Amino acid sequence: MKIIVGGAGSVGRSIIGYLSRGNNDIVVVDTDNERLNEISREFDVQPVVGSISHPEIQEKIGANKADILIAATDNDEVNMVACEVGYSLFNIPKRIARIDSEDFLSPAWNMLFNEKSLPVDLVISPDSDIAEAILRIIDIPGSQEVFPLADEQLYLVSFKCRDNCQLFNFSIAEIYENFKDIKFLILQILRDGQNFYPKSDESVRCGDDIYLLAAKEDLFDLMHAFGVDQKINERIVIFGGNTIAYNIAKTFDDNDNILSCKIITNDADAAQKLAEHLDKAAVIQGEMMSDIILKDAGIDNADMTIAVTMQDKDNLLASLLAKHNHICSTVSLVNSRAYDTLIDNIGDNIIIDRSAVTISKILQDIRRANLRNAYSMGRGFGEIWELKISEDSPLAGKKVSELALPERCRIAALLRPDETTFAPLNETIAEKDVLIVFVTPSGIKKTEQIFGY
Repeated sequence: MKIIVGGAGSVGRSIIGYLSRGNNDIVVVDTDNERLNEISREFDVQPVVGSISHPEIQEKIGANKADILIAATDNDEVNMVACEVGYSLFNIPKRIARIDSEDFLSPAWNMLFNEKSLPVDLVISPDSDIAEAILRIIDIPGSQEVFPLADEQLYLVSFKCRDNCQLFNFSIAEIYENFKDIKFLILQILRDGQNFYPKSDESVRCGDDIYLLAAKEDLFDLMHAFGVDQKINERIVIFGGNTIAYNIAKTFDDNDNILSCKIITNDADAAQKLAEHLDKAAVIQGEMMSDIILKDAGIDNADMTIAVTMQDKDNLLASLLAKHNHICSTVSLVNSRAYDTLIDNIGDNIIIDRSAVTISKILQDIRRANLRNAYSMGRGFGEIWELKISEDSPLAGKKVSELALPERCRIAALLRPDETTFAPLNETIAEKDVLIVFVTPSGIKKTEQIFGY
């Protein structure tokens, strides 16, 4: 697949980092030659200096043969024009634009993006998506990743198994037996950097990351049994004065559970703008690592810290400081995997991987299957797909066990209006069924063929 990515900043880089794992021909366009040099040293891509919105640049890189254009510069207008050029002059089949400005994202202008106006097939807003991912974690205390599925009928949640877990030395079969009145599935276990689907005789160990699929109302009882601390986070400190911090703090204005929200930023202009537009949050301008600033922010009494600056090192150091102050719940935004060693040394710090969040929004458009929803999980060890069986699907009438999915890929759940079946190997697929599918990176191509169009 030939993919053109416009923009080699943090957003473009996160997209490229994920797409480069597949068998894709990737061209990266940016006006900053230094950024392009950095990306070309790290990934197998073709770097081109120029503006992605210029027709001569798109012609130069062979846009007429491209399958997808992803315009991800930090300029909304450039991204929109790039999609217009790609559609009108080069007939690029799929066009995705990064749009950050609320002026363009307002529901009042939801008819703006179509082939008659601006030919954008999909709008992505990475900063808003990252804020949303963090808010989902806050909503389910103790979680590390939260993926709503099937119109929120199901949630896939990951959490770490603590040393106070009631289920140590219980086999997976015994766990299901103990909770036989609740429908759920332990979809994956991540242990020592390796993920696997647990067999019935496998036991849970301390430190395991559990990926559990269940209805939201059942999650809390299940997580409690695994020893997950579900303390509500009432006092929150946010490091960074950007759009992500604003979107999180703005949501807190209407959340009665949040007693206190403090934002620390060293950018005076950003601090002023935040203070003008936020009602509940207190904005503190100063050096984030200063003892005086941290004391003013009430770091000693905080329940959770969220570090969302554009610098990975600052985010991870902020979490280290929070851990030093005995804060149990810390969140760090990571824009690249360059600090993997430091990441692993911060214990239970929750990592928000920009590439995973950003790519999740475009997976349904780049996968050759008719997906309703999709997420990239963990550190890219798999994807979770949601799809609906169409009326003319050749899969209707087949048993799940007959699909010949690749090794380690599986149907996690089958949903019908009156019933949800987990691990439905013996179920016969019917029209309008909704399937939740776990797919490994190596199994993507074959799974696409099974569910493809």
